[in-house]
Amino acid sequence: MQLHEDFITNLIPSANFQHKSTFSAPSNIALVKYWGKNPDQTPANPSISFTLNDCKTITSVEASFANQFSFDFYFEGERKPSFLPKLQTFFDKILPYCAFLNGLTLKIDSKNTFPHSSGIASSASALAALAMNICDIERQLSSHPNEEHLLKKASFLARIGSGSACRSISGNPVIWGKNETFPAASDLYGIAFPNTLHAVFHNFQDTIMLVDVGQKVVSSTAGHALMNNHPFAASRFEQAHRNLAIISKALEQGDLDKFIEITESEALTLHAMMLTSTPSFILMHANTLQIIERVRRFRESTKLPLCFTLDAGANVHLLYPESIKSEILEFIKENLVEFCQNQQYLCDTVGNGAQKLN
Repeated sequence: MQLHEDFITNLIPSANFQHKSTFSAPSNIALVKYWGKNPDQTPANPSISFTLNDCKTITSVEASFANQFSFDFYFEGERKPSFLPKLQTFFDKILPYCAFLNGLTLKIDSKNTFPHSSGIASSASALAALAMNICDIERQLSSHPNEEHLLKKASFLARIGSGSACRSISGNPVIWGKNETFPAASDLYGIAFPNTLHAVFHNFQDTIMLVDVGQKVVSSTAGHALMNNHPFAASRFEQAHRNLAIISKALEQGDLDKFIEITESEALTLHAMMLTSTPSFILMHANTLQIIERVRRFRESTKLPLCFTLDAGANVHLLYPESIKSEILEFIKENLVEFCQNQQYLCDTVGNGAQKLN
């Protein structure tokens, strides 16, 4: 594994070291999608996402001195042995950048603000919250902590655990992946959108229609791997670069028509890549398509700027300005809840990234 020297630290905890911190980190929803990755957990194409506000993970970490690294994990107050292998893999990968962990034992306690079985992916928020806690340990150990560098390192560490987790550290929007539109962007971590976000996107709404709250039939890791030999991979990666440039301008100018065009195109392209991979797979459900069709008809008849996007699953994210919230919620209740499992949906807004809690 190639090491990135900027993030290596040789800080060592003392024998009386004690630390406790709690951070929240939100989920995020990509507008330009990341699909396909390199062996070092870097993206095959750039992406841009909205950070959410309410769908988040809250993680507390208690650290104390030990002769060798160890950890215990609790989810909502209960030990979860099934999570340990993935966490062990994560720690094995980040130890070269966090040598201080070799002298600590950690008690990790995590919970989600959204139902565990809601169908909302929690890996991004969970890894981001954990990475923030780890960097807070480094902050305590350092005599002159660099806050900007620690935020960047938290995004870097979160990416190692789950690629999209690097987009759950900063506020809105967040860009991940090298591209010509934003020269400061990196494959190693996410950066906050450096331009001025138009006021229409402030307090933007994301209402998540829970079509299926079960486990996906294909993991995201397996789906990314299928891009390695995909016949349309090169065209897709070029398209992502173009769409990033277009949607970034729309975010600056408040161009909702162009925002909707690119956001929906990206969502459908993501699933088109799944449909045309070998082997192919289908994560959309019949009710996913019903919601999409009704959203399109509603937008055409009302001229209200409501659009949809999808992650790698069946659930539908409805994005729209706060100014039309009452009309959209009425439309959802009257026309869309019948297509949601147990009529479930979640209301969220764009947020400000990870936060330290008292």
